[in-house]
Amino acid sequence: MAGQGRADPRPLSPHLQIWKWHWTMAGSIFHRVSGVGLYGGAFLIGAWLIALATGPEAYALIEMIAFSLPGQILLFLWSMAVLYHLANGLRHLIWDGPMVGFNPGVASLWSMFNFAFAIIGAAAIWSLASFY
Repeated sequence: MAGQGRADPRPLSPHLQIWKWHWTMAGSIFHRVSGVGLYGGAFLIGAWLIALATGPEAYALIEMIAFSLPGQILLFLWSMAVLYHLANGLRHLIWDGPMVGFNPGVASLWSMFNFAFAIIGAAAIWSLASFY
């Protein structure tokens, strides 16, 4: 069949370049990305605990990495991922109850709220932490 030179008549899935992006799509993708980030963050917390138990030299190395600019950016993004995953988990918990939030308008508002909660919440936590 492949040697006949005919095009396959089956429909093709739309590509990302022609797909119309919406908040719930971005929220679903970011939920998966933040889950991977949280997994990596758990690994880093484990490394921090091992360094804490190992001694002052190992802890000083981890502290130097954490307080560097890339370390601070990574920690900020990790705190955003924690808050986003929390808000999205609460949304899914609400969805498990009565039929609330399933229409597209409400689902988009939930997704916007989740992004705003993650960004504003992480900025608030970090600004409060900068005073101490």
